[in-house]
Amino acid sequence: MSSAASPSPRTVLVTGATSGIGWETARLLAEGGATVLVHAPDQASGEDAVARLTAAGADGKLLHPTVADFSRLDEVRAMAAWVADRFPVLDVLVNNAAVAAPERRTLTADGHELALQVNFLAAYLLTRELSGPLSARPGSRVIHVSSSMHRTASIAWNDINRARRYSRVAAYAQSQLALTIFARSSADWTSVSVHPGVCDTALLPMYAHEGDSPAEGAARVVRLCDPATELEPGAYYDRTALSPVAPVALEERTVRRLCKLAGRLVDQAA
Repeated sequence: MSSAASPSPRTVLVTGATSGIGWETARLLAEGGATVLVHAPDQASGEDAVARLTAAGADGKLLHPTVADFSRLDEVRAMAAWVADRFPVLDVLVNNAAVAAPERRTLTADGHELALQVNFLAAYLLTRELSGPLSARPGSRVIHVSSSMHRTASIAWNDINRARRYSRVAAYAQSQLALTIFARSSADWTSVSVHPGVCDTALLPMYAHEGDSPAEGAARVVRLCDPATELEPGAYYDRTALSPVAPVALEERTVRRLCKLAGRLVDQAA
């Protein structure tokens, strides 16, 4: 009598995986047997992250560095093409990469405000470009690592790059609101957003003076990656609990408007 076939190992891409919550998320996923694509902004930091993961006990054969500087959308496209070519099935995408908005307004080479591009537009483009691998197997998930600060934000529709009025808090919060709204767009996979808690990472100064460990925040993200965890499509989670999203994110018109704007902005840079 033949035994049932064991499920195929899952493949997960974690962006911003060289430190903080991203690195700990990659570690926990690899510990659970997943093949993990470890995103880094450059080859050296990617190889260093993989070396540290291996030293922490991860199986090196499960780890694959993937490289793109998210302040350059052409590199996001190139990374997506590399991933799609080598990993035609992607079970989970964790859009975790983020930067704190600088004190002074900073534009990327593509002409976008830095936090808007790295924290949202790159995630939008990467998700769009990986639609093939994400659609290849039922049950795929996209986890957007967002922030409770999205509730304080507004989208500056007529000044999305904050040229007329800039503050680092408003720019960062706008990027988090955009990511949270994007999680509510319809797709062939289940998308959610999550505030993993205030954690002791490079983003801590945006929130407080102390926070949970990155490993605690990562455990909340990994829980949502687990197929055993039932997700509500488009939902927002605060740590482990379903939580009310900002009211503007519930407006279908706003979701459509944001995706249309994001598509235009990333295509301008092509």
